[in-house]
Amino acid sequence: MTRFEELKELLRSNRSYRRFDESRKIDYSLLEAMVELTRYCASGRNLQPLRYRIVSTEEECRRVFPALKWAGYYQDWDGPEEGERPVAYLVQCLDTELTANCLCDDGLQLEAITLGASALGIHGTIIKAFNAEEVKNALALPDRYKPLYILSLGYPAETVLIEDTDGTTDADIRYHRDEEERHIVPKRPLKELIIR
Repeated sequence: MTRFEELKELLRSNRSYRRFDESRKIDYSLLEAMVELTRYCASGRNLQPLRYRIVSTEEECRRVFPALKWAGYYQDWDGPEEGERPVAYLVQCLDTELTANCLCDDGLQLEAITLGASALGIHGTIIKAFNAEEVKNALALPDRYKPLYILSLGYPAETVLIEDTDGTTDADIRYHRDEEERHIVPKRPLKELIIR
């Protein structure tokens, strides 16, 4: 397998997982190693203004969980049940003493972290819908750090599959669960992504 094919397979496996095996913990050193991957990402103006609060204790995870919204398309689901919740979070924060705008650094770094996690068999979901003040209070974050995203992490307790859409512009792209409770993620075909 070429490095390109390996990367493609890693990207295919790098899905959003929302249910985890809570009995399997993630070593703090692995969480640090995931954050270290961000050092090798491009950064607008090379400012490198993003910081990460690692949340890995059961008590801190319990305090963060209520501040999160889990899946916009699952209107009647409040998130994973006890026993299926994340065992760690990475809270991505902007250091506002450095800048008010991180440009595109946030997405680049989150992709690097999730790809690294996926390579280790660890998965999660990038969460933008959360109560920032609640998270700041729960973790006693200093005022200079503005939470941007929260990455939930754990060893998956669900199956996530990619499914091609029918190729029309108005195709249904909403993720959903099938009759076997697998999380299905519709993706547009390549021909729809290229302007000819």
